[in-house]
Amino acid sequence: MISALNKQADGTIELTITVPKKRVSEAYQKTLSRLAKETEIKGFRKGKAPLKKVEENIGKTKVYEEVLKNLIPKVYVEAVKEQKIKPIINPQISVVSLEEGKDWQIKATTCELPEVDLGNYKQAVKKVLASEKIWVPGKDEEEKTQEKESERMGKIFQTLLKVTKIQVPELVIQEEVTRMLSRLIDQTRRLGLTVEQYLASIGKTSDQLRQEYRLQAEESLKLELILSAIADKEKIAVSDGEVEKMIEVAPDEKSKKTMEAPTQRAYIRQLLRKQKVIDILSKL
Repeated sequence: MISALNKQADGTIELTITVPKKRVSEAYQKTLSRLAKETEIKGFRKGKAPLKKVEENIGKTKVYEEVLKNLIPKVYVEAVKEQKIKPIINPQISVVSLEEGKDWQIKATTCELPEVDLGNYKQAVKKVLASEKIWVPGKDEEEKTQEKESERMGKIFQTLLKVTKIQVPELVIQEEVTRMLSRLIDQTRRLGLTVEQYLASIGKTSDQLRQEYRLQAEESLKLELILSAIADKEKIAVSDGEVEKMIEVAPDEKSKKTMEAPTQRAYIRQLLRKQKVIDILSKL
C-alpha cells in the first residue's frame, strides 16, 4: 500500500491511498469465501456451493461492495500510521479509482488539531479587565465596581479571540454545524413543528440560519482550542480525585453510573480543566 499526504492551509489533510491489485484480489477471494459460508444456493447445502456459483448468485458488484467496506478502514489506519498524523475527526472517503484487475485508489480527507498562537494573551486580558476598575461618571455604584459575570467572561473570551492566531479546519466547523442543525431538528420535532415552520416564525431562510450557525461554530471551536492551549501552556491538570468529587455530587445512582463511564470521566476532566483556565483568566 502507498499513501501520499497533502496538507492544506486550514489544517485539512488529504490522504491519497493506493491499494495494490494483488491485495484487492486477495481481499476479494477472502470476502467471497466468507459470503459463501453464509449463502444458501438451491441444490447445495448452506456454505457448500462452489465459489463460482456463489459469485454468480451474489454478483461481483455485491462482493466488491463488501471488499470496499472491509478494506477501507484497514488501509486508512495503515496510511495514518505511515504518515504519522493524528486525525481528530472521522475521515470523509471518496473513490478515485476502483477498476477491476488494477490498483485501487481512494482519498481520505481529515484534519489534525490546528496550531494555536496565543500571543501575549495575559497582557491583553489584564488590560481589558483593568478597564472595569475605572470610574465612569453617570453610572450607579454597582456598575462602577463590577459588571455581571457573564459580561466579564464575554470580554475575556472576545479578547482571547482577538489576540490569538488560529485557523480551524473547515471540516471541523462543518461537522459542528451539522450537529447544531441536528439538535434544531430534534427540538422543533418535539414542539410539533418542522424546521421550515420554525424558520418562517423567526423570519429567516435556511441559508441564513446555516451561516449563523457556522459563525457560532467557528467561534466556539476557537475558544475551546484556545482554552486547551492555555491549559497546556500553564500545565493545568485535573486529578482523579477532582473527577471523583464531581461524580459524587450527582443527584442519583443512575447519574453516577453514567458519569463513571470512561468517555464521561474524560468529559468531566475536560470541563474541570477548562474551568480552572477560566478561573485563572478572571483573576488576572
